[in-house]
Amino acid sequence: MDLGLKGKTAIVTGGSRGIGRAIALTLAREGVDVAICARHQDGLDAALNELRDSGVHVFGQAADVTDPAALQGFIDAAAEALGSVDILINNVGGSRGKGIMQSTDEEWLGTFDLNLFHAVRASRAAIPYMPRQAGGSIVTISSISGFRSAPESQYGCAKAAEIFLSGAMALELGRSNIRVNTVCPGSILFPGGGWARYQDRDPEGFRKFQDEEFPLGRLGTPEEVARVAVFVASPAGSWINGSLIPVDGGQQRPGVFSLSSR
Repeated sequence: MDLGLKGKTAIVTGGSRGIGRAIALTLAREGVDVAICARHQDGLDAALNELRDSGVHVFGQAADVTDPAALQGFIDAAAEALGSVDILINNVGGSRGKGIMQSTDEEWLGTFDLNLFHAVRASRAAIPYMPRQAGGSIVTISSISGFRSAPESQYGCAKAAEIFLSGAMALELGRSNIRVNTVCPGSILFPGGGWARYQDRDPEGFRKFQDEEFPLGRLGTPEEVARVAVFVASPAGSWINGSLIPVDGGQQRPGVFSLSSR
């Protein structure tokens, strides 16, 4: 299927690893010029080299998305480098703190800053660069934790807020021809990620979780999430708006420990 993406431009926050990297690579292979940010320059450089192999124009900048000035600076520089912003993928996420009695106000605020407020700020920064006639597409990577309860509630609350935000923006921005959707992954396994660390730390616990919670008998991959996110963002998904789309393999329950940002 031709997704109609060739020649489009996209910004992906947190594009150096995991789901963000997979989305950026999938976009690039569809002919999209891509900008990514990441906290660490080494990972950013490696991802940019991979993206360049697809023959598209790429841009990258080290930035902490919880720093409003740094995030605004990245979006502005990316838009200048790409010429416009057709697609924004709000990908960065993660959790700080433990259970309700062990977590602090600062950890709750930090979790909301990393998830919800990063999506708010990135969207506000990118929308003015979306073409007025052609419009644009925003996809926020939330989680099944946003609508299926699990311990360590600050993460789920922040992800639920992202889902609500996308629905509200879809209503607000529709007349500007900007679609907004949320893709909600289940547990995703990739090298260096939280589930890979859990697998190394507790192989038996990981096997039990995998066997009991997944009808397909395995966790998902970043590429499986990326293909859905890219389709939803593309012109081929033009009638998808204000939607929450789980990509979880039928997972029964979210995981029960904090994950670092993806």
